[in-house]
Amino acid sequence: MSDLRKDPIVGRWVIIAKNRAKRPNELNDGLLERASGFCPFCEGHETHTPGEIVAYRQAGTPRDAPGWRVRVVPNKFPALEIEGDLNKRGQGLYDLMNGVGAHEVIIESPRHLRSTAELDDATLGDVFWIYRERLLDLKRDTRLLHGMVFKNVGAAAGASLEHIHSQLIVTPIVPISVVEEIEGSHAFYRYRGRCVFCDMIEQELAFEQRIVFDSPGFVAFCPFAARFPFETWIVPTTHASHYETLSRGGADELARVIRRVMQKIEAALDRPAYNYIIHTAPFDTQALDHYHWHIEIIPRVTKTAGFEWGTGFYINPVPPEEAATFMRDLELPAQTAQEITPTATG
Repeated sequence: MSDLRKDPIVGRWVIIAKNRAKRPNELNDGLLERASGFCPFCEGHETHTPGEIVAYRQAGTPRDAPGWRVRVVPNKFPALEIEGDLNKRGQGLYDLMNGVGAHEVIIESPRHLRSTAELDDATLGDVFWIYRERLLDLKRDTRLLHGMVFKNVGAAAGASLEHIHSQLIVTPIVPISVVEEIEGSHAFYRYRGRCVFCDMIEQELAFEQRIVFDSPGFVAFCPFAARFPFETWIVPTTHASHYETLSRGGADELARVIRRVMQKIEAALDRPAYNYIIHTAPFDTQALDHYHWHIEIIPRVTKTAGFEWGTGFYINPVPPEEAATFMRDLELPAQTAQEITPTATG
């Protein structure tokens, strides 16, 4: 029989449809074959992107030239633009404002790679550190309220270019999904006096069945009310509401953890398209006792259809306990496994 499960943060109900379950290798056809043709993100093609905002590069190499490890540029086709005033206004019952914000692309390697699992730990640590640098910089703009870092890998996940990259969109309003998370976690805190994410970490480590991997600073698990097959969250074990408070050591540890998790997801699902999103508190808030930044990884192996759009329910055909067990038990090739001292399972 299927389960109806309630997310403890936002109150969203999910149907875990066990009777619709498939074997993991039947869920996905894999990523598309490597695309041919010109890539503007490869090293040597720097003049084919907008001018770089910041880059980690070899000493003495000029801007917009080879020699970089990680490079940030404005999106060539931005959803929002940094120039201008908000000009908030109304049209009868409707509210609108100018599309002011920021839209940046983080090019994560000069080499033509496709997935997070293909990056080495040092480069991936730089990626997570440059996210922090960009959030701290844009946080100084009082017009802007929230920064969302996300990655699309594969056409099914919305990627228009194959070369490994992520994006940052900073908005003058707080997205509704963030508001719902903060309000839901605040309601839990008012009732119980504890952070719901901290409670989730404690319970998942005690229960163990949904743990994918853990290290001293981070826990990766399939959430109880997972919306999608093999959906995985990575949550820091030390309470923090804002991603930009991450230390350099934390960025390096996060890099090792997410690389290990992505290796497991790709091995389980034959290199699926996927998204990951960093959920963090708004710029204009101080440290929040009730909210906890985290990363959500969503393999794109099922499609959202009419029932989901009409009801807000998600149907997940793979129980998170089964997905976590499958990934946890996977033996990775020795040359790809990274050494992390686990605290419990790994």
